[in-house]
Amino acid sequence: MDNAYTWGTVAVIALVTALIRFLPFWIFGGKRKTPRFLERLGGLLPYAIMGMLVVYCLKDVHFAEPGGFVPHLISCLVVAVVYLWQRKTLPAIVAGTLCQMFLLQVVF
Repeated sequence: MDNAYTWGTVAVIALVTALIRFLPFWIFGGKRKTPRFLERLGGLLPYAIMGMLVVYCLKDVHFAEPGGFVPHLISCLVVAVVYLWQRKTLPAIVAGTLCQMFLLQVVF
């Protein structure tokens, strides 16, 4: 692949990423009030995205044998318990991931 093509691709990706990040501040910056529906979306979308990620992560779970679903079920419970205990997302995700990797690699 040509070096100029690679740098051009990186430049376009960086420009589009910056534009996507800065556009809301340019549109709603200053004294303009953010529309009510955007504020509502901002409150609802994180939960919808997390729900979609859970569905995506569990879409290939097989219930025909215990090794197909038990590690996933235990890991989901670990995530829920750690989140309810700590009220922090990152420790819950890390604990669930470590639990699932341990169960899949060592136990099942």
